Amino acid sequence: MKIDGTFNLKGSPQKIWDTLLQPGTLASCVPGAEKIEATDDKTYDCLVKQSVGPISVKLKFTVKITEMDPPKYVKAVGNGEALGKLGTFSMVLGVTLNEEPGGNVKVDYTTDVNIVGKLATFGERIMHAKAESVSRTFGSNLQKTLQSLNA
Repeated sequence: MKIDGTFNLKGSPQKIWDTLLQPGTLASCVPGAEKIEATDDKTYDCLVKQSVGPISVKLKFTVKITEMDPPKYVKAVGNGEALGKLGTFSMVLGVTLNEEPGGNVKVDYTTDVNIVGKLATFGERIMHAKAESVSRTFGSNLQKTLQSLNA
């Protein structure tokens, strides 16, 4: 399942980059994040709770940054499982920051997620809608976090 999106943030690409890669920022911005902990400078252990349709799941996974071109591009690969034997998943995420006029930064992202197990039975349509909702909330939360840092 591919999920692409774009949102705009106020600030400099470097400030957004520095803020984006902090585990505390990610934990405060990712909806349902219970833990995002850096195990080294490129690896994060994560625990996120989400509701998909009638089922609430905890996702435990590891994300490793595999490519970086600061402050413009980052690529990360993640693998994990839905606790309770509801399935496993893998993902590849790419994020690009582009400076625009007026102090704005356009954030483009693409995610390719592969889900196996009971979670996959909900179908791509439901999972895609949930992923888009989480993405919009993350963008909004990140904007608020950056605005508070710039205040």
